[in-house]
Amino acid sequence: MMNKNEKALKSAAAEKQESKRQVAYNRRARFEYEIMDTYDAGLELAGTEVKSIREGRLNLQDAFCRIEHNEAWIHNMHISPYEQGNIFNVEPRRKRKLLLHRWQILELKAKTEQKGLTIVPLTVYFLRGFAKMEIALAKGKKLYDKRDSIAERDQQREQQRQFVRGDER
Repeated sequence: MMNKNEKALKSAAAEKQESKRQVAYNRRARFEYEIMDTYDAGLELAGTEVKSIREGRLNLQDAFCRIEHNEAWIHNMHISPYEQGNIFNVEPRRKRKLLLHRWQILELKAKTEQKGLTIVPLTVYFLRGFAKMEIALAKGKKLYDKRDSIAERDQQREQQRQFVRGDER
């Protein structure tokens, strides 16, 4: 039989395993694209790549996704070589397979072919020890949309500043 403390420890450990630990975030994606829909995908990685990602040594800035032969791939995601990896390190910018359900791949393929939409990576995180990536079906923003986004962000910052100043007085 488990006592209360053992149950509490077990539930805390289970809760910690369930939580997402975000490793990388594509800041430009939400600015340059209008996000339509998001998907969570697994990443097919080499062992040394996982260790590099755990250290936070990856870059999503120029990364993009494509559907090729009914498989999802991410291109240009830079994962720095693991320092202790020696011969097991792989090319930093190689294309990597995304693990999605077949119906998700077919849905993404249909939408990207018809509507002029694209697939962009948003975040990389760990969930229960597995590296996952949040990808989005997105439409490119026009210049005036970007200006609107900047103006809206500046307005929110100004409101936040006024709110903080008001609390100090």
